[in-house]
Amino acid sequence: MTAHAALDGKISVLLDRTAFYPESGGQMADRGQMGEVSVVDVQVGADGALHHVVEGDPPEVGAEIVGKVDAVRRRVHMALHTGQHILSRALLDIAQAETVSARLGETACTIDVGVADLVERDVARAEDLANAVIDGDVVIRSFFPDPEELARLPLRREPKVSDRVRVIQIGDFDWTPCGGTHCLRSAQVGLVHIVGVERYKGGTRVTFGAGRRAREQLAGESALLRALAQELSSGPRDVPSAVEKLRRELATAREALGQARAQLAQRAADEIIGAARAEGREMVVAQLEGASAELLRAVAKRVAELPHAVAMLAGRDDEGAPVVVARGSASAFDCGSFLKRAAQAAGGRGGGRPERAEGRIPANVDWPALVRSLLDAPQGAP
Repeated sequence: MTAHAALDGKISVLLDRTAFYPESGGQMADRGQMGEVSVVDVQVGADGALHHVVEGDPPEVGAEIVGKVDAVRRRVHMALHTGQHILSRALLDIAQAETVSARLGETACTIDVGVADLVERDVARAEDLANAVIDGDVVIRSFFPDPEELARLPLRREPKVSDRVRVIQIGDFDWTPCGGTHCLRSAQVGLVHIVGVERYKGGTRVTFGAGRRAREQLAGESALLRALAQELSSGPRDVPSAVEKLRRELATAREALGQARAQLAQRAADEIIGAARAEGREMVVAQLEGASAELLRAVAKRVAELPHAVAMLAGRDDEGAPVVVARGSASAFDCGSFLKRAAQAAGGRGGGRPERAEGRIPANVDWPALVRSLLDAPQGAP
């Protein structure tokens, strides 16, 4: 060990040589052990120094350190990075979708391509091609070609450095400059699984998994599918038809509910209109217990079909009393102005247009009495 240091307020150590890979090129950093001390991050500092961020007391400067990279985490990174190279080449070959950037995160891996409208069929074909390359178990080679050889290679993208360009060759399928960790053969990737495609910054973002990450994603999806199948009393393959059946049943139930609500609204409107006419009134005032705002709208609409009628309706539910005020086509009553006054008097809220208004008042308010008190006031006369 050559020195103690700090990175973003955290203790780090500097070594004369290391096998720990720092976060770089979209790939996550290695973790592991350095003697008895845990290495929790590896980063390149602003001065180019390689910081091994540790938890605990660092070893003494000058000590010979034996480092142990977390092998499981490293293999995950290798599969993800190699899988990204394969999938990026497949997207380019199938859909002419060039990779703009890639990120291999702790929970999600993404490839951003410069094509805005990536066709679903092409995405599926690219995934199939990537997995065919993986199944082919081709050799993966990392090497440093000289400038002449580098110029002859069919690179997928241009190098980001000019000296000692490291190239990752995946069989005869892909050549890409890269300094990351990779598998030795394509079969070590296991599989590539695309989990999402979305528009992103004028292009398309492809979210994927590979290797162990992909297996965990598929296992989670499989468990969810089995649980859903159990709830639907069907087999996993029958879930789509079971869901479609539920959709049809729901549509039928909604249609029946709509018909029932219309009938209820008509019956309620007939009753309150009849009571108002018996008293010689065009103004219909009622408080319908348990009525929702939706039902009040339907009843008010029925009442307002009478040209000179004015509907002043309130319901009552757990959140208070919804209120709807509506007028017929020949009435000059200002519904919005009246409801605004009523809401202020009752400590509620509401307003709207002259033809129709809605609001909500406290549940303990006597709506018919409130309406009478406001109408008796000179400014409340219709």
